Amino acid sequence: MLTSSQTRILSRLAVFGDHFDKAWDVPRELSLPGLAESLGVVRSALHAPLSHLESEGLISTRKAQVIGGGSRKRTVVNITAEGRRVISQQELSPARRKEGIIGPAPDPIVIHGRYSEIQEILELVKEGRSTIISGLPGIGKSTLARAVSSDLSNLGWTIRWANCSLGTDASSVGEMWLDKSSPSTIEAIVESIPLSKTLLVLDEAQELHPRHSKSISDLVSKASSRCPVLLVVRAPNPLEIEGKFSDLRLEGLEAEHAVKLLFEGTDPDTAEAVSDSLGGHPLAIRLWTPEEGVPEKTKAVLDYVKDTVISRLSEQGMKTLDELSIAPSPLGSEELNSEAGIAELDNSAVLKWSDGLMETHHLVRNVRKATLEQETLSRMHHNEAKKWSAKEGERARKIEAYHRSMSGQDDDVEWIEENIRLISIHDSSIAAVVIENALNLNDNQKLRSDAALLALDRGETRIAQIHIAKMNHSPSKKLFESRLARMDGKISDAQRLEEEAISLSDPSQRARIEVASVIRRFDDRLPGRMSKSESDGILNQISRIKLDEIPLEEKESAILSLELVKYGIAVNNSDLADASKSRAEIESRVSEEDIILDILDTKAAISKIVEGKLSEGAISSAEDLISRIGDYPSRISVIHATLEAVGTDIPDWLVSAHRESCTHNLREDIPSHRRLSAHRWYWRGILEPSNRISHWTEAISRFKAAECRNAANNLLAMLSKGI
Repeated sequence: MLTSSQTRILSRLAVFGDHFDKAWDVPRELSLPGLAESLGVVRSALHAPLSHLESEGLISTRKAQVIGGGSRKRTVVNITAEGRRVISQQELSPARRKEGIIGPAPDPIVIHGRYSEIQEILELVKEGRSTIISGLPGIGKSTLARAVSSDLSNLGWTIRWANCSLGTDASSVGEMWLDKSSPSTIEAIVESIPLSKTLLVLDEAQELHPRHSKSISDLVSKASSRCPVLLVVRAPNPLEIEGKFSDLRLEGLEAEHAVKLLFEGTDPDTAEAVSDSLGGHPLAIRLWTPEEGVPEKTKAVLDYVKDTVISRLSEQGMKTLDELSIAPSPLGSEELNSEAGIAELDNSAVLKWSDGLMETHHLVRNVRKATLEQETLSRMHHNEAKKWSAKEGERARKIEAYHRSMSGQDDDVEWIEENIRLISIHDSSIAAVVIENALNLNDNQKLRSDAALLALDRGETRIAQIHIAKMNHSPSKKLFESRLARMDGKISDAQRLEEEAISLSDPSQRARIEVASVIRRFDDRLPGRMSKSESDGILNQISRIKLDEIPLEEKESAILSLELVKYGIAVNNSDLADASKSRAEIESRVSEEDIILDILDTKAAISKIVEGKLSEGAISSAEDLISRIGDYPSRISVIHATLEAVGTDIPDWLVSAHRESCTHNLREDIPSHRRLSAHRWYWRGILEPSNRISHWTEAISRFKAAECRNAANNLLAMLSKGI
C-alpha cells in the first residue's frame, strides 16, 4: 500500500513518457530539485519515499544531463513499467490536462492550505471584481494565483496571464494577454480583451521598471473596467491603480499545512518547530535543510536567508548567486561565467526555472543585493558588461547595455550614448530602461536628447515632455517640441516650432527638416484620392526647398525621396506627363536591378480604373511583384496600394499576403515605418470587421505617434460614424 507521498511522486513521474528512461538530456522536473519543486516540498523530504519506491521496483534512478542545468550529470528519477501499472490501478490520470490559460503562466505545483484564500478570490472573480494579492517574496502569491486560474479554467473561464520583468511595458503585457500580433496602445489592447468569462493576471508587478509603471497602471486600471484583474505584487506596489480592487495580504501558512512541505516521515515536533520559527513561510521552509537544525525563532525570514541559506554556500555557489542576482533576466547555463555553482544552488532550492533558463528566487536575490555596497555593485555590473561585450547577438547587446547602465562608469555611459539607438531598434522598452538607469547615475544632454527622442518614437508624449523640458535650448529641442505639439494635435504650435527650429538651424539641417516635412505631409492621409489643393500645396512646398544646401552624401537620397513624392502626386492626379518625368528622374538615380521601378510601374498600373474596375492584368502584376519583393516595408506598401485599388472585391491571396505581413515588425525609429504601421492597422480593420474598433483604435494612436494628425482625425470620424 503506497503512502500519499509515494502516490504523488509516481503520479507526477507518470506524466513523462517512457522515452525519457534512457534519454541523454531530460527535463529538470525529473531531477530531484525539480521533482521537489513541482510537489511543493523540500528536497530532503523525497529521500524516504524515493528509497521505498526504488526498493519496490516502481522507480529507477540514474545520472543524466538536465536540460538547462549545465554539462554536469545529475541524479534523475524515472518511473518503471511496474510503477506505471501500479499508478494506473489507482485510477489516477497522469496526463497533463490542457487548461484555458493563455500566456506564460508557471506550471502548477501542489499547493498546501490556502483553501479559504482560493475560495475568496474565486467568489470575487465570479462577481466581476478585481483583486490585488500582496505579500513577502516567496510567500506563495504566484502559486495561489495559478491555483485560482486552474479552478476557473475548470469552470470554463479563459485566463490571460502576463509576467512582469525589467523591460515589460504595456505593449508586451498586451502580447502576453492576447497574442504577438496584438495592438500596442492601451485603448486598443483593452478593446481587444474578450468580455465573457475572462480573467486577466499580472504577475510579479514589483519587477516593473519605473519607466513603464505609469503606462501599465493605466492599462490595468482600464482593463479592470472590462473584466476582473488579478494583480500579483510584492509590497510596495509600484502601480497606481484607479478603480476598485480588493486587497488580499498573504501571510504564512498555518502549522498544519506548513508541515506538509516537509512530507511524511519528518519528526512531528521538528516539523512544527521549523514551521513556527520560519513563520509558515513556504519558500523559507523549502530552503531549510535538516542538517542545520531548527532555526532561531527570533530571526525574521530575511535574516534567516542571509545568515543561514546564503552563508552556507560555497565560494563557487556565491559567485553564481551574485551573477544571477544582478542579471536583468533569467540566464542559461551556457551564459554564466561558470556552471560549477548551478547544481549547488538548485539543490539548495535557491533557483527558479522557466523554459530552460534560471534565476534566483527574488527573496534570495533581494537579500543578497542588500548586503552589497554600491561601489561593489557598480564594479560587478561593469565586469558583467565586459563579459557580455564579447558575445554576439541582440540578447547579448541588451544585457550588456543594462549592465553598463547600472555601473555609472564613464566608459559605460559613453558606450550607451553610442549604441542606444541600435538597442532601441531591437527592443525599445529595454532601451528606455537603459537610458533612464544611465540618467539616474549620470545626467547629460546627449542621454537626455536620446531619452526624449526614444519617447517620441514610442508615442509616449508625457515622458517625452519631461525629458524635452530638461534639454538645453537648441534646434533639436525645438524640433522635439514641434513633434510633441503635432502628436498632441496642436498643429499651429507645431508649425511655429518647426519654423523656429529651421531658423536656428544651419542650411543643411534646414533642408533636411523641410524634406522630412514634405514626406510626412504626403503620407498624412487615409487611402483615397488626394485633393488637388493639397497636392498643389505639397508641390509648392517642394519647390521652396534649397537642395543645394544639403551635403553631397545626403543630397541624392533627398532628391530621390522628393521625386517619389512627386511621382505619387502625379499618379494621384492622373498626370501622365509629370509621372513620366518623375519616373525618369528616379530611374537615373537607381541601379537597373532596383525593384523600386517595378514598384512604381505596378502602383501606376493599379491606379487605372476602367469602367469602375481594375484590370486582371494589373492585379496579376501586383500579385507577382508582392511575391518577389524581399524588403518588407516595400512589400507592405505595395500590398496597401493594391488593397486600395481593388476596392471591396479583395482576392484571397491579397488577404493572405496582408495577414502574413502583420507578422513582421516595423521599426519605431524610422518615420516611414511608423506611418506604414498605422496604415497596416487601418487595413486590418477593413479586413477583420469583427475587430474593427480595436484595430482602428490602434491605427488612430499610431497615426498620432507618427505625426499624421489629419489621418488620425479622419479615421476617428469614420470610427465614430460606425463605418
